[in-house]
Amino acid sequence: MDQQSESCSICGGDGRIANSFGSVTTCPGCHGSGRRQETTGFRDVTKTKPSHHKPVVKPGAPVVKETWPSTPSGQVLANDVKKSVVSEATKERLIREIMTHEDSHGLCTQTFAKKVRKEIR
Repeated sequence: MDQQSESCSICGGDGRIANSFGSVTTCPGCHGSGRRQETTGFRDVTKTKPSHHKPVVKPGAPVVKETWPSTPSGQVLANDVKKSVVSEATKERLIREIMTHEDSHGLCTQTFAKKVRKEIR
């Protein structure tokens, strides 16, 4: 008898399982088909799409250094700094701080944005 014609050993071929509280759900063994699933052993759950991976930097290739914030909130904040009347050195320092903050936090927090805007007044 091949595996496809055997009924599921968990649900008995019904495709549904119930617990003592009356909850009924799809069988995790056959996913509702009632037939025994072919077990291949290890199920690969790694992310294989290229979009899931960071780009690989080849050895000897020039490293591209970020010069502008990457998040929308960071870009708005950097544009506000760029339009301000503070010195060029202060503008460069604040934009570097914005990029560093993005790297460590993933985005520009409201508290950080308030701090920067207070400095450019």
